[in-house]
Amino acid sequence: MEWKNCLNIKAGRAGRRVLVLLPFWLFVVADLSAGVLVAPTVVYMSDRERTGRITVQNPSDEPKEVSVYVSFGIPESDSLGGVRITLADSAITDPRSAADWIKVFPRRLILGPGETQVVRFVARPPKDIADGEYWARIVIRAEHGQTTIPSANQVDGIVTTLNMVMQTAIALKFRTGNLVSKLEVYDTRIEPSDSLVQVLVSMENLGNVSYVGLLTSILYDANDRQICQDNIDLAVYRKLTRNLNLPIPEGDFQKPYRVEIAIGNEGRKDVRAEYAIPGNRIEYGLAVE
Repeated sequence: MEWKNCLNIKAGRAGRRVLVLLPFWLFVVADLSAGVLVAPTVVYMSDRERTGRITVQNPSDEPKEVSVYVSFGIPESDSLGGVRITLADSAITDPRSAADWIKVFPRRLILGPGETQVVRFVARPPKDIADGEYWARIVIRAEHGQTTIPSANQVDGIVTTLNMVMQTAIALKFRTGNLVSKLEVYDTRIEPSDSLVQVLVSMENLGNVSYVGLLTSILYDANDRQICQDNIDLAVYRKLTRNLNLPIPEGDFQKPYRVEIAIGNEGRKDVRAEYAIPGNRIEYGLAVE
């Protein structure tokens, strides 16, 4: 979830839901575009608690066929800070993948109108795995039944039948041993224009768990007046670049500008306290040239 606060501007970013491509990030309930409802959006498991569960609900007045399976994918970014998740179902080589040893019960279910069912997960990790966090994606597919679309040539009586399928993927994290949350910023690029300052922050995860926190960027003028603030939820698994946009509204703001950046675990309301792993905090400032 992202939000923006600027002087003289009513601006904000609404939470965005995507299917396979990421947002990052998170809601209390994942809604497959009126297909089914899924909660929670992250499943946590550990060497002490090797079972997990999600609740799947059909809020519609039609039956839904739902399938659940485990895949692998972590947030990755391009050089401009665009974030995506690419799901892999086979030939997974990432040493932190848990996809091969998470079992699903049941894998397929039929939900009548208004019905709810629990889907359970069991972790069967290899022996003597290294300390840290292991990752998978729970993929939920809901089929909406068949929709008939007439062809352009009504005389022929030809119709096309479509199966409407909605899909979402939520995170699963398995934790074992000593857990370390540590982040490093290895590059920051500032690209100013007359009406906008764009900040690109490149980070690397140096711990053995995903670094989950909040990235804040604040733009000040030469008189220490705050011009604009941008905040984004952060989840760094390997390396990640995030893009923050700081609009410059009309006003008596004096150059040179500067940007103050802060990264920390505080402020994430979508992560329950018992699942949060405190990590290092990073604060620094850069001149806008």
